Amino acid sequence: MTGHQKFSNLTQDFSPARKTKIAEKKAQLKAEMALDELRQALKISQAELAEKLQVKQPAISRLEKRTDMYVSHLRQVIQAMGGELEIVARFADSEVKINNFSELNP
Repeated sequence: MTGHQKFSNLTQDFSPARKTKIAEKKAQLKAEMALDELRQALKISQAELAEKLQVKQPAISRLEKRTDMYVSHLRQVIQAMGGELEIVARFADSEVKINNFSELNP
């Protein structure tokens, strides 16, 4: 035997509590991604995204490394990937969607 096992075999003896904790962490990691990870998860190349945004591929590479950008620019990138950007403020007892940054303010 080579010592190789299926991952499902390695986790089959985990307790239900541990499996729940793993599932929660997996959901959290899926919900929180950097822009480049999101693009990759959607199976969109930098070149494809650049074409949709009418820029060159190196611009996408630089964009994905940025830690600060205009909300309008981020919205364009998200829309080019087929998504919709919402900005939500979370407080201890509530959530509020901020509509100042919506494309069409009511």
